[in-house]
Amino acid sequence: MTSEKLNLVQFLNQQHLCESLTVKEIQLLLDYTEVVTFNKGDIIAEIGEVGEALYFVIKGEAGLFYDEGSGETEVGRIHQGELMGEMSFFDQEPRSVRMRAMADDTQLLKLSRTMYNRLRVEHPYIATNILEHAIVSLDHLFRRLSSDVATYSNYLYGKGKR
Repeated sequence: MTSEKLNLVQFLNQQHLCESLTVKEIQLLLDYTEVVTFNKGDIIAEIGEVGEALYFVIKGEAGLFYDEGSGETEVGRIHQGELMGEMSFFDQEPRSVRMRAMADDTQLLKLSRTMYNRLRVEHPYIATNILEHAIVSLDHLFRRLSSDVATYSNYLYGKGKR
């Protein structure tokens, strides 16, 4: 095993994504993924594309941008140790936001749909772990957005007023 792969195994072993996986299972997972690198401003995934991959942030961070044609509005950040792209990946609907690298040398672990489908058949426990992590990730996103909407509503309409 290369030192780069060993470092990645050690990093993933400390992340929620792999908390119920053994070191051997993490090594297996890496056989189904690839590390991709982006520089600041690079588009990782575009609005309107159907997600053919999901990503786990190893280094750096990504911004999520909504664009109605009048310019981008940042609606969220995905930090090291977080999953992104899971909504379009699993529901196979077009992406509603643009994912953009926010730092040079942003490194992501990319799991393509083809490799995920293979993983589901060959190592279902690992695939189930990823799916459960995606559900938790989406739950956290929903809770953050709900909190933001409540804060915005209180700002606009005043607390307790209707």
